[in-house]
Amino acid sequence: MAGRWNLLILALYLSLIMGLSNQSCPKGFNVVKRTCVDDDECAVDEYEDEYPDAVGPCGENADCHNTVGSFHCRCADGFTSSTGALDFTAATSATCRDVNECLEVKDICGLNAQCFNTIPLYACICDNGFISTTGVERFHHGDNVTCRDIDECLEENACDQNAACVNTPGSFHCVCNAGFGLKSGRSNFSGSQEQCEDICVIDKTICGNGTCHRGASGHYCACHAGFTNYGNKGSRCTALNCDVFKPMDNLQEIQIQFAHDLTMQLEKSCLNLTESENPTELDGEDMLKRLLSAIDELLSSGALNDNRKVSSFLNVVENMLRLIGAFIKPPGTTRSSTHTELELLVEKGADLPKGAVTLSSKQAQLDIQLETAAGDLSYYPGFTTVSLLSYANLEDSTNGFFGGMKPQVNQSFELNSKVVTVSVSNRNTSHLQEPVTLTFYHLKQTNESDPTCVFWDASEEGGSWSPRGCKVVETQPEYTVCSCNHLSSFAVLMALYDIEDTFELQLITQVGMSLSLMCLFLCILTFSMIRSIKSPRTTIHLHLCISLFISTVIFLAGISRTESRVGCAVVAGLLHFFFLAVFCWMCLEGIQLFRMVVLVFNTNFKTLYMMAGGYGVPAVIVTCSALANASGYGTKRHCWLNLDLIWSFFGPACIIIIVNVFFFLITVWKLAQKFSSLNPDLDDLQKIKAFTITAMAQLTLLGTMWIFGCFQFQEGTIIMSYLFTLFGSFNGVMIFVMHCLFSKQVREEYGHILSRFCAPWKKSYSSFSYSHTSKAHASKSTQDTGESRI
Repeated sequence: MAGRWNLLILALYLSLIMGLSNQSCPKGFNVVKRTCVDDDECAVDEYEDEYPDAVGPCGENADCHNTVGSFHCRCADGFTSSTGALDFTAATSATCRDVNECLEVKDICGLNAQCFNTIPLYACICDNGFISTTGVERFHHGDNVTCRDIDECLEENACDQNAACVNTPGSFHCVCNAGFGLKSGRSNFSGSQEQCEDICVIDKTICGNGTCHRGASGHYCACHAGFTNYGNKGSRCTALNCDVFKPMDNLQEIQIQFAHDLTMQLEKSCLNLTESENPTELDGEDMLKRLLSAIDELLSSGALNDNRKVSSFLNVVENMLRLIGAFIKPPGTTRSSTHTELELLVEKGADLPKGAVTLSSKQAQLDIQLETAAGDLSYYPGFTTVSLLSYANLEDSTNGFFGGMKPQVNQSFELNSKVVTVSVSNRNTSHLQEPVTLTFYHLKQTNESDPTCVFWDASEEGGSWSPRGCKVVETQPEYTVCSCNHLSSFAVLMALYDIEDTFELQLITQVGMSLSLMCLFLCILTFSMIRSIKSPRTTIHLHLCISLFISTVIFLAGISRTESRVGCAVVAGLLHFFFLAVFCWMCLEGIQLFRMVVLVFNTNFKTLYMMAGGYGVPAVIVTCSALANASGYGTKRHCWLNLDLIWSFFGPACIIIIVNVFFFLITVWKLAQKFSSLNPDLDDLQKIKAFTITAMAQLTLLGTMWIFGCFQFQEGTIIMSYLFTLFGSFNGVMIFVMHCLFSKQVREEYGHILSRFCAPWKKSYSSFSYSHTSKAHASKSTQDTGESRI
């Protein structure tokens, strides 16, 4: 019995221990010696012997990481989970896929290397012609390895003996030595594709009219007699045309011996050159210096006084610049003299030059392609020259020759830029495939002119400006951009629109001004001889009429006398002075009214002050204008101010008109106030009223006339011309009507004068008539004292 109880107690004890053990350890732990110990789910050691390909609980390309009571999975290097999560559990459907580092990371291998993706990582391999700095074939981004160029030229027999090896990044090529070339015409080759051969053997025409020789520095051409390569021994030989240096016949005619001697000397040097085959005999810099000196002498002498001489002159200058430029050392030269400004560009070499170049001076700018300047390769002489020559005063000799133009009605032309000559080494410039661009800076800045791009056409009536082949690309007040498909001498014209001197306008002018002179003469006699009306007001009227009378006489006698430039300038100056004097005396009328009505001054102007204002101010303005721009007095058609100086008249006139309008407005306002009040001094007020109305009418007349005159400098102003002519011609008549006939006091004085002349014809009634007239006059004067009606 006791043994049975012991066995029963032992069994109960063991079952109790086992039950307690299973209940105390959670999932992921095991009981070891009655203690809960973590279970390492990632351990696959017990399976390695039986299953060597076992991948563990995380699957392929993933690493298992044990944790206390559990574990998680993470993709190996070079792989990423399909869910994008860094850690995942075996229970999920996530898998690990390969990462293409070559696509994910830009330039992971650096310069001169290519990236190749592998599983699990990638490999960097240097490009052909490069090797890694450590000598390894494959490397990774973090290995501190780069690819350097392999210098193939260090290898033996990279190129043949007549070529030089040129290393390039990752490769190399061969270039023939001087004096050698390739049959294919290519500039270089690689490997054993071609061989360099004597260039004189390959190209029999490389020297043109000369013999090819190969020297240490390459090939050179020995030109035959009558041909030259202008000192560039590697260039082909072309014919040297010395005809361009033949003296112009009319150089002797116009007695410019220096220029004639220069051309003879240049021709002699040129002929010696063709015989001796020694191009160094010609000194380009010296020839250029003498050429510019000869041009200065021609332009300063005024010898180019007709279009045929201008044509010959421009033709010789263009050709001489073309040939002299060949003897100027690259890259060229820039020179200036009294009457010229030159920029000359020189390119030399066997290859045809390419690209755009710009030449400029103070007055113009040239944009041209070097291919245009050089010409066709078959005629390329081994050099290219481009020259831009600006003349200081040639526009004076060429202005007026517009036979090649087609003017519109009432349209005339005037040069508005300096004349320039463009010369290039290409002799075929009559029709360029690529037009040249010329920018001209205007002599006169204006918004109203219609510019025209022109060239000097020697075939047009012996020489004339013509727009053929040229067009305006852009125009601004300061400059005009032209495009031309040929080369020559160029300029920019300004179109002017002159009003035609029709018979009707001439008739109105002659009749109107003749009547005005008669009326102004009567006004002068009235204001100077009749003592009863003398006052500061009539003094102003007197000098206004004197100024207008003198200006009208000068206008009729000298406005069109342009034969003498000095005489025409004097006429223009006198007209400027007396027309300004007219406006100044008008201004004094406005001031006098202002003093009488607004300031209520009883004192009058001193005569000295009036003379200073009426004649002194115009004298100062004319003097300053003449000193600033003496050439502004007189134009080609009329003895008046040109457009550069016209505002020295219109400016003061406009200011005076504005000032007088201000004075008259205040005067009328004050006058209205006085008339509205019970002012007993009605006689004075009536006089002021009459004075104001006549002065305002006079200002309106003169101001309106010159407003219409402003429009005489634009196109299509025939209506304005008639209005200007009407107002200007009958100006004196209107002043006589306003200041004399509309004045009751003056009419009464005219009546007294007429009665005296008529007295001898009425002797029989003299006593009665005199008594009766005096009484009637006294009675009427008493009734109408102060009246003045218009």
